[in-house]
Amino acid sequence: METISDLEKQLGGMREFYLKGKTKEASWRIAQLKGLRNFLREKEEDIFEALKKDLRKHPVEAYRDELGILIKSLNLALNDLKKWMSSKTAKLPIIALLSSAEIIPEPLGLVLIISSWNFPLGLSLDPLIGAIAAGNAVVLKPSELAPACAALLAANIPNYLDSKAVKVIQGGPAVGEQLLQQKWDKIFFTGSTRVGRIIMLAATKHLTPVTLELGGKCPLVLDSLSWSLDKEVAVNRILFAKFGCCAGQACIAIDYLLAEKQFSSTLVNLLKAMVKKMFGENPKESCSISRIVNKDNFLRLKKLLDDPLVKASIVHGGQMDEDNLFIEPTILLDPPLESELMTEEIFGPLLPIITLEKIEDSIDFINSRPKPLALYAFTKNKTLQRRMITETSSGSVIFNDAIIQFAVDTLPFGGIGESGIGKYHGKFSFDTFSHYKSVARRSFLTDFWFRFPPWNNSKLLLLDSAYNYDYFGVVLVILGLKRSRKGFNIN
Repeated sequence: METISDLEKQLGGMREFYLKGKTKEASWRIAQLKGLRNFLREKEEDIFEALKKDLRKHPVEAYRDELGILIKSLNLALNDLKKWMSSKTAKLPIIALLSSAEIIPEPLGLVLIISSWNFPLGLSLDPLIGAIAAGNAVVLKPSELAPACAALLAANIPNYLDSKAVKVIQGGPAVGEQLLQQKWDKIFFTGSTRVGRIIMLAATKHLTPVTLELGGKCPLVLDSLSWSLDKEVAVNRILFAKFGCCAGQACIAIDYLLAEKQFSSTLVNLLKAMVKKMFGENPKESCSISRIVNKDNFLRLKKLLDDPLVKASIVHGGQMDEDNLFIEPTILLDPPLESELMTEEIFGPLLPIITLEKIEDSIDFINSRPKPLALYAFTKNKTLQRRMITETSSGSVIFNDAIIQFAVDTLPFGGIGESGIGKYHGKFSFDTFSHYKSVARRSFLTDFWFRFPPWNNSKLLLLDSAYNYDYFGVVLVILGLKRSRKGFNIN
């Protein structure tokens, strides 16, 4: 990493390039988006290899969760960019007669994107798509915990994108700290709540706006009365959203499952059977489950299970291989609620099941904890669905599936409270990296004399009618047929 002065010189050059207006041109934005798409297509094998090195992701999982989603996002941005960039006419009140107004999206300037390691390609490039589409100059800092993907981005982005306006800077916490000391027009961060607080504190120095895509403990509510005909479908979706997506190392992965006590043994047996069907008798030999990203995270997860009371609640799995950073898909039944397993975000292949007397109690359980990034509920009960929507608060609510919201460009993706600030994906990414400027124009041909002093009762009546879009009232006041307004008379 360069010295602070070298970094400041680089950023100064990028800001100077931005101020020349090149990045605001539609042709420049389109060229960068096409360049990014070319990178994904031409370096597909290298991308698969990097994701395998960092997380042992299978190419199918890598394409499903990262490469495919990015290509879809790029195609959407390229198809809709001109529409996103266009100004929108604003409706004006009668008091603004012979005026016009519009809302114009403009880029924020020089922005910083700090991404996470669990989806090291997707979480780096998806916000980058929005930042470029909006016309910004961008510095991307990929996570050092996924070194193969970070190196791949650093080596290839300069070959496909304009290096005067888009740079990749590699490094660990020290580099991140240097970057946060600089002045930015926006900081976009994906990662833990702990680091999110550090980002937000650093941003206060320059009053820099932030988008924080964090995490939390995402619950899944399983209504036993609603799934009698769809057991295997439901369990497949649950296992996908816990073990089949980066081995549970995802901010939107199911963190814990809430179910009725009388239903728990049936549920556990079905989960065990479907885990074997999905990952085989020996999941360690399966190429369909990712590995833990590094030893520190492995030991953190091991510590969660080493709690004797937690270990006693294991009903399936629990095997570990530190050398291969492998943890078997593990199911736990009613672990202690005060344990770290149930108070900290798990971020790994451990699925606690918490039993309740009745499924409606899940609402109070969820509301007693910080607001989650996502709330999942498997139920056909419309009353329960309505209560989940109106009586709980979360970044999103998904019924009868999980994680699918991440791939839907027409839905805003983001958290609330401790699970995040701001949103992105699709047009929402463009909005996140744009400022919507209000522009108004007024003719010199006429004016409403009643907006200027000195004041009298007639001017009050005219203003009252004009602000209420009462054209007839304006005429009555001018003709002298309307002389008072209830409660007011200042003549």
